[in-house]
Amino acid sequence: MSSCCACFVSLREKCPRPHGLINLLITKACMLALLFGVLWAVTGNECLPGGKVFGIIIIFISAVLGGRLLGLVRLPRLPPVPPLLGMLLAGLVLRNVPYVTDAVYVDAAWSAALRNMALSIILARAGLGLDPAALRRLKAVCVRVAVGPCVLEACLVAVVSHFLLKLPWAWGFMLGFVLAAVSPAVVVPSMLLLQKEGYGTEKGIPTLLMAAGSFDDILAITGFSTCLGVAFSTGTTWMNVLKGLLEVVGGIVSGLVVGVFLCLFPSVDQEDLVMTRTFFLLAFSIFSVFFTHVIGSSGAGGLCTLVLAFLAAVGWGTDKAAVAAMLARCWDVFQPLLFGLIGAEMTIATLSISTVGLGIAVISLGLLVRLLATFVLVHCAGFVLKERLFIAIAWLPKATVQAAIGSKALDTARDEGDEAKIQFGLDVLTLAVLAILITAPIGALGIGLAGPRLLTRHVKASETGGGVTSQSVQDPVTFESRL
Repeated sequence: MSSCCACFVSLREKCPRPHGLINLLITKACMLALLFGVLWAVTGNECLPGGKVFGIIIIFISAVLGGRLLGLVRLPRLPPVPPLLGMLLAGLVLRNVPYVTDAVYVDAAWSAALRNMALSIILARAGLGLDPAALRRLKAVCVRVAVGPCVLEACLVAVVSHFLLKLPWAWGFMLGFVLAAVSPAVVVPSMLLLQKEGYGTEKGIPTLLMAAGSFDDILAITGFSTCLGVAFSTGTTWMNVLKGLLEVVGGIVSGLVVGVFLCLFPSVDQEDLVMTRTFFLLAFSIFSVFFTHVIGSSGAGGLCTLVLAFLAAVGWGTDKAAVAAMLARCWDVFQPLLFGLIGAEMTIATLSISTVGLGIAVISLGLLVRLLATFVLVHCAGFVLKERLFIAIAWLPKATVQAAIGSKALDTARDEGDEAKIQFGLDVLTLAVLAILITAPIGALGIGLAGPRLLTRHVKASETGGGVTSQSVQDPVTFESRL
């Protein structure tokens, strides 16, 4: 036995070991093969082409590869394209390529369930990310930037879509709030890059946009949830509005109750505290979204999740960072699924040119109003002209919220089996996908190019005698070269 061990050690020392990229590729390939093998052993034919599990696996792998490949595209002096765009395009390609579409079958119920789970994670992360201190510090300007452009864009989109796309008023406002949300997946990484280089930090512009982005998303999701409840209610208009308001109140109250529970349980003296808190937060979030859908009050689930996550974060204090990190790892898994499945919902052959053309017109008018409203609302906040222009440009990109809630109305309509509502839901989903395809790359490029040119760079020049001297410079080259 000892001689065999000695031979093995000698052989291990003499044989070369793969390192770097080769080792990484072999490792990932073996992981994928093992995953497929385990799923095949458990599910049998469902894991073969045409099966439900096979379709989910292929969409997940394709979305991950699409995001990675698009992330590798680097143009000179331009910021990288958001990987989520590659994930969306991967699902879109799988859905619309002949023969591949038949093999990659995705059950509608499974797709809706996975997208709702992704929505739960997004809402929980948004609630944890809210910073009461930042809100108190930025005060009125944060509220204006978060509320004004969102509400104005939603209202304009509702009016225009009612007359151009013939959507009922409730569906028009639902579409308005879907399109009105800014994308944290695009804005936050871009702001962190600018903040790292010192652009706009003296006046807190990156902090302002990251904080206001969370409130903007919450407002959009709240408005969407209320309109969703009204659109699928039966009875008089006033009763539908009352039901929507009751859903809002019910979601807030239930979120407060669960949030207080999360502040108290588990106690800080328990083992695996972070793991237990993460489990409770995820479980309550997913249960809230799914349970309210089952009882016919879909609008309350999202609000409940936001409130309970925010209250839990307040109770946990600085310890929430560890839970947020674990949620981020969960999001790494569900992000490709979300965008891949959203792309797979779109069948290009069934789209009408008029719907796409009018949809682009609706999106463009909404973006124009958002741009002007943002520029005007930050007028009295102490920013110069260039800074106000940058804030307006940074408030354009859309992606995450549109992918999360863009198909929710369609899923609800499919459950009811109402053909007219299914068509309305398809229109909402189509415009949500168009908004992502148009604004995500434009917004990311706009922020990356405009930031170094419109913002003042605040750089620490020297530290002497305990004091710090600083200088403000305009240097677009340094930032772009690091991108």
